[in-house]
Amino acid sequence: MAEPPAGPPPLSASSEQTRLKGHIGHLTRQEEAALVEFKKSSAEQGLYRPETSTQRASHDDGTLVRYLRARKFVPQDALAQFKDTELWRKENNLDALYERIDIHDYQEARSVYPQWTGRRDKRGIPVYLYEVGKLDSKKMIAYSQATSKSKVKGPSPSRMLRLFALYENLTRFVMPLCSAVPGRVNPETPVDQSNNIVDISRVGLKQFWNLRSHMQDASQLATAHYPETLDRIFIIGAPSFFPTVWGWIKKWFDPITTSKIFILSQDQVKPTLSAFMDVSSIPKKYGGELDFECGMMPSMDPEIRKCLDLKNPKLEELFLTGPTRWVDGSEGDMVALSVGSIDGQPHKEAVATMHSWAVRTATGSSNFQRMHADYFQRMDSNNDAASPLAYQQSAATSSRPQSRGDARPQAPMQPPPPRQAQRATEIQPSASSIQQPPPPQLLNQQPQQTTVPPTAVQPHLLNGVIPESKSTLPNGSILKSEPAGLDGQIGMQNDGASAPKSIVMPPPGLQRMETQYMTPATEPSELKHFQ
Repeated sequence: MAEPPAGPPPLSASSEQTRLKGHIGHLTRQEEAALVEFKKSSAEQGLYRPETSTQRASHDDGTLVRYLRARKFVPQDALAQFKDTELWRKENNLDALYERIDIHDYQEARSVYPQWTGRRDKRGIPVYLYEVGKLDSKKMIAYSQATSKSKVKGPSPSRMLRLFALYENLTRFVMPLCSAVPGRVNPETPVDQSNNIVDISRVGLKQFWNLRSHMQDASQLATAHYPETLDRIFIIGAPSFFPTVWGWIKKWFDPITTSKIFILSQDQVKPTLSAFMDVSSIPKKYGGELDFECGMMPSMDPEIRKCLDLKNPKLEELFLTGPTRWVDGSEGDMVALSVGSIDGQPHKEAVATMHSWAVRTATGSSNFQRMHADYFQRMDSNNDAASPLAYQQSAATSSRPQSRGDARPQAPMQPPPPRQAQRATEIQPSASSIQQPPPPQLLNQQPQQTTVPPTAVQPHLLNGVIPESKSTLPNGSILKSEPAGLDGQIGMQNDGASAPKSIVMPPPGLQRMETQYMTPATEPSELKHFQ
């Protein structure tokens, strides 16, 4: 029987070259060519709609590249999996499922699967926690009975439909949010994976056996239809019998995923987790400072909180623990929509905004491939200077802002194209599009302080007034949306807890290229009630 992969990840696993290989912004010429071929084949079969002058692409490049990575950048193999997934999504009507899932159903599903802590690791990747020991037989029986009574039906079992919604939240809410936060390393690469801490301490062999189908559902679903969304799994508290069950656990995963699983002994937990995430983002029970356990509301990363305008602090729990997705707002803003249903009534409300200044700062170099054509010429050589890491280090100080409030001036660029404008798909752009180093006189220019005025949104109205609705969440708290004034607007509570009172902005005239990998395709008319 094969032994489980004991010990922390090798040092090479945390290197930039290793973790960025095969990701947007760091594709080789051959991988770029595979992406072009994959897009073409998918479009020919009606699985992918390219971007036009009036409509965004049906799928962002980050999603397509995940399928290519899962199939070693063989376009034909990636197409086969992508086709299966698109058919599966259509059969289960996943977009509609996420829009109408009952908040209680969603909360119950969240309680028995990995939960986002609200934090990110040092690379900006979201951190999830899964405490398997809390899934006792009583809890799982209650969950099974609840799913059997679910009103949401489809070709797949009800328990799977709820699980689908959790994966949709990961790809449509958590990942885009983490991608947009300024200050993370390699902002040219969207966040498209998650880190998972799986605590199996105090789990007996019988409990493992009873949970086998429950955990297998999640692993097989991710492998089949959400490929390459896992960065790594840290297993903590493995019992002495774990090598016995590893033989059938590893069959749930493909070999690539299995290589991302690491079993940590008690003395390896804190040093290993600290190598990947700040101590402030590690739960206290594992040697960190974060007060979080499964079942609690995510503790929002301070850097995320600084960038968000929460429209109503009372809705923060719904924003973080309910079905939420991002849509395009005005002037490049990202607007978070809370969706689903409450007490049988459809629910859709704008609950938060991430302003375009943050999105542009976070993605200042996301046109890396197009702007740095000389990178691909250097890739043909075999010296260290040709590596993506070496090139990134040499270009970092002049090609992207380092953090919010510390944006390094760039050379003047052409104004960004309209958001609907078609992106260039050429592998090798013209030399004129290559960004030049900033002029010396700009290097000493200091960022200016600008006060951002409060914003307001106008949710769906009933006779000009927001209808009052309330519902009891699984944790016992009352969720209540209060009517606003006759104008139907909710003023932003700018008290310092939800958003900063002043934001350090880059120097006037500083322009950056926009990107469109942040949010899924959005119908512009959807936001007409919120603007």
